[in-house]
Amino acid sequence: MTEPAVISTDQLISDLDQLISLAGSPGQADDLRIVATRIATMMRRRGLTVEVRPTSGAPIVVGWRGGRQPYTVLLYHHYDTPSPGPWRAWRHDPFQLAERDGIVYGRGVADGKGPLAAHLNAIAALIESEGELPCGVVVVAEGDSLIGSPSLGSLIADRRALFKADACLASGGDRDASGQPFCYSGAKGLVQVTLRLQQSQEALPAGMAASVPNPLWRMIWALNQIKTDQEEVLIGGFYDAIDGPTTTENRILRTVFADEAERRSAWNIDQFLLGLTGAPLVRSEVTLPTCNINLLQIEPVSDLPTIPRSVVARLDFQLVPRQRPQMVVEALQAHLASKGLTDILVERLPGGYPPAQSPIDDPFVRLVSDVGRYIHGAPLTVLPRGPFSMPLFYFSEAFGIPVASIGVARPSSAIFGANECIPLPDLVRHGQHLIEILYACASANASAQ
Repeated sequence: MTEPAVISTDQLISDLDQLISLAGSPGQADDLRIVATRIATMMRRRGLTVEVRPTSGAPIVVGWRGGRQPYTVLLYHHYDTPSPGPWRAWRHDPFQLAERDGIVYGRGVADGKGPLAAHLNAIAALIESEGELPCGVVVVAEGDSLIGSPSLGSLIADRRALFKADACLASGGDRDASGQPFCYSGAKGLVQVTLRLQQSQEALPAGMAASVPNPLWRMIWALNQIKTDQEEVLIGGFYDAIDGPTTTENRILRTVFADEAERRSAWNIDQFLLGLTGAPLVRSEVTLPTCNINLLQIEPVSDLPTIPRSVVARLDFQLVPRQRPQMVVEALQAHLASKGLTDILVERLPGGYPPAQSPIDDPFVRLVSDVGRYIHGAPLTVLPRGPFSMPLFYFSEAFGIPVASIGVARPSSAIFGANECIPLPDLVRHGQHLIEILYACASANASAQ
């Protein structure tokens, strides 16, 4: 009798140690190429055929292997990680894996490299147990996810055969109040823009503020025209195309609660926006698009009282179904022009993508949820999307396939902060969940023949 496939914890830790040791943040082209090479080697050692596709940014690594059944699951991952920031904020080297009390630490361990290592070890465990996979897999690992995946869509269009699959599974999202991962049947889209304004050729003395326009004030006035203090986006038409939740989605959203206590503790916040809590908090995260400002920068930077020469603001929008990136950019340009702010240049940054959405009752989504009972003790709660963006649109659009994502990190994981961490059993369960998904997909495909 064939032994069931079980992930080797020792091998998982070894793989994490190798991946975490490699830096690879946006803009670090050489470092990202080294990470891509290491991932390609790991894939080959697990019996996958591998191609490393160069792009204008970080390489995209694609590994694939067929299985007993022709059904194929595409696994989307990323290997780029945020900068660790000041190392003094870390309790250990961010690029050296550490383990304490069953929790592993290191940059990328909870988001990106950790889930990828868990899935690669799931594939290895299946092959070691049975000599083959129950169904086919395509593993995609890109290194530009944090800047909007600017090369992924064109590569899929050029090499469709390389990515062709019957369903797409990603790793990302949140957990409920009991700590159980959510399953998502989609992901929000993304578009990023800069607002740029230059008023003079050089910085001027502050005393000239009575007669010379200050670009920073003008940018602040412009930003005040984009969003209110009640979190309402004022761009004309921004909400017009959005459909509300379906009856089924509403029924689920009324009963779902996020892990608010851990969020508040880990993020050091007293309350959520507008005092939201309970099911309304989850509903807002699932159904609403965002308008976020993440940079306001003047040139030149000075400790002296001056009028700056120019100012740049950077905004990102996470989009829900029926919103499209370029439509948002054009609406923003028209909105600023209508306010007399035509001197502010709006530039769309590279990358970005529309949202992806599969029905929450799609058979593949239900399968991903249902097999959770074998790993987490109960089926996973299915939400249409969550508070994150991911380029799943490219796969659903190119191949007409369903998409799903499984939450991995916890609120305390600090995926953008110091001391990123995750309980090792969470990664093991994430890998074991994939094993059950591949078994179930193969069984469903065999029954359908």
